[in-house]
Amino acid sequence: MSSRIVPIVALGLLMLVLVVGIFLLIRAAAPAPGRTGGPVATASPGTAAKSWYEVRFTTPKIPDDKSSHSGGLDARLVQLMDTATKTLDVAVYDFDLMNVAQAMARVSQRGVRVRMVTDTDTVKNERNEEIQAALKVVRDARIPIVEDSRSAIMHHKFTIVDDEWVQTGSWNYTDGDTYRLNNNQVILRSREVAASFTNEFEKMFSQRKFGPNKPKDGPSRQHTVEGTRVDTYFCAPDGCASRLIDEINKAQKSVHFLAFSFTHDGIGRAVIAKKQAGLRIGGVFEKTGSETRFSELANLQREGAEVYQDGSPYVMHHKVFILDEKVTAFGSFNFSDGADKDNDENLVIVDDPALAASFKAEYDRLVALAKNPPAR
Repeated sequence: MSSRIVPIVALGLLMLVLVVGIFLLIRAAAPAPGRTGGPVATASPGTAAKSWYEVRFTTPKIPDDKSSHSGGLDARLVQLMDTATKTLDVAVYDFDLMNVAQAMARVSQRGVRVRMVTDTDTVKNERNEEIQAALKVVRDARIPIVEDSRSAIMHHKFTIVDDEWVQTGSWNYTDGDTYRLNNNQVILRSREVAASFTNEFEKMFSQRKFGPNKPKDGPSRQHTVEGTRVDTYFCAPDGCASRLIDEINKAQKSVHFLAFSFTHDGIGRAVIAKKQAGLRIGGVFEKTGSETRFSELANLQREGAEVYQDGSPYVMHHKVFILDEKVTAFGSFNFSDGADKDNDENLVIVDDPALAASFKAEYDRLVALAKNPPAR
């Protein structure tokens, strides 16, 4: 072989290695099959994240500071909405955030199918200029809005993106819920979970069925996401209270809760039974309504449970149970008969110690606030 051919062959081999290396890097960076490739936010104070879920909590300032009303849960929702390439479905009880309305309009203008379900009381709240301004942005983008047209409430707070991402929790899409109330936002990445929420959305949007009139059908409510149990239940048909009681009955060590409204006697009896069995019981009640004869606060106090009234001058809006610091139940479902039998609600149950730890940290923070409340 001539001395001129050897360098040419060597150069060719080097080019081949470079091409193969670039190809492998591109494959490694590409999203896995069935994934959108959308961003997953990293954890920051008040948040936690895994590959398939994110959880965030509001951090209200006391006293309230309007100049700080930015960069909250709404910013992450807008970011998620902006990743939509095919579909965006929104079911929310209360709605006045202009940046969320603008994100919906922006996504629709890109050709994505955008749909909305909300409560009639919200649509007809003509005295609230912020609500009407946000709804006008949605309507002007020709996004269809379906309202429930009944006395009970469409109380969901969820968004589905591209049949893969679901955002839910206690948080309504309002300025008050974002910057004054204590709320949680959970984002789940799972096609199975998204299919379950989409089935609920279609019953309301396409079939115009709400509350107990919704058919009890659709995909399985039990899912496994990366080896973790995730159950999704929808009231009224699924009996959220009985599902929650079943989970409480399984607890072996501890039961902790954060309750905007806790008036359901069956859930209260299940918690009391665990107290009498020797488990650690703790809870924080939103102060408003907690001293009425319907509230479970007095019943639990009589049993010696470590329960408190919220110390915030605003509203503690969580609806959360943490069982054995391992299983977390959350969603829009308040612990009441009305939520169980009449409203449109969701209850998500996740068996994941890391998620439970995030919610337990929020619980501990609110207990500390209840023990040492700021001046009202």
